[in-house]
Amino acid sequence: MIRQALCGVIISFCLLFSNSIFADEAFITAQNGQSLDIIDLTSMTTRVSVPIAGKPAGVALSKDGRRVFVTSPEGRFITIVDSKAGRIEKQIPINGGPLGVVVSGTGERLYVTDFYDDRLVEIDLNTQKQRSLPIGSKPAGLALTPDGKTLLVAARDDNQIIFVDLQRFSRLDQLIVGRHPYGVTIDADGRRAYVANVESNTVSVIDLPSRKILAELPVESHPYGIALASGRMFVSNQHSESLSVFDAKKLTPVATVKVGDYPEGVCASLDGANVYVANWFSNELWAIDAVTLKVRAKTATSDGPRAFGLFVAPAL
Repeated sequence: MIRQALCGVIISFCLLFSNSIFADEAFITAQNGQSLDIIDLTSMTTRVSVPIAGKPAGVALSKDGRRVFVTSPEGRFITIVDSKAGRIEKQIPINGGPLGVVVSGTGERLYVTDFYDDRLVEIDLNTQKQRSLPIGSKPAGLALTPDGKTLLVAARDDNQIIFVDLQRFSRLDQLIVGRHPYGVTIDADGRRAYVANVESNTVSVIDLPSRKILAELPVESHPYGIALASGRMFVSNQHSESLSVFDAKKLTPVATVKVGDYPEGVCASLDGANVYVANWFSNELWAIDAVTLKVRAKTATSDGPRAFGLFVAPAL
């Protein structure tokens, strides 16, 4: 009996320890609250809220999840946060309005869209040196191909996706999509890109090898962000308080899921089992099962959660 009880305790401890290792955390930029909320996605509770000025909007994470990069369009800077300690490491000034942000595959460079000055900014994270590339009118979202060679940038007011060769840091190509493209997502195979077109209420699906449009999918009002999970595509619709769900391979509609008020950032869990959506006006983060489409949990956030970017990483 003692041995059985001891084994039970050991198994329970191992399960608890394993869950703590493999748990996910969400890093939610709250624009009105001027903070970064770090949320434990197992318990759906805020571990810490890091004050960040300048109306924080965009967010990206290093591959190991140890550093969080936050854009502040009104503050004109990037904030680097130590994710485990929940504290600011440093801030990097940018002359303009930094909005979208991604980290290079090597983790040595940061790419940022300057929404005010119509350019793409590259930051060497070792030296802090910057260089910029004219990229089109009102650049917003951006996404990196899995091989790390090509960056896709949504030039909102040009209704275009711009392809950037990162080795040469030069424009490679451009493609007309729907009206006012904003969020951009690329699949894990690097075969397709998905673009949320805010004003045309569509998603443009791009075949990346040919750089041609595969489909224009109708969604609900004002699509903003896109996440891929469990073979499905999830599109946040700001004005409809919903997620449009599609089969990501067949590009056929699956369902429409009602969420909170004014959904913006949307991101998959690391295992693809759940999708998380930040609802700006209702100040909530919702967890939705990617297969059953049932709401799994909700939690309050600071005021005005945007979470524009990939905001889920493993807990450290």
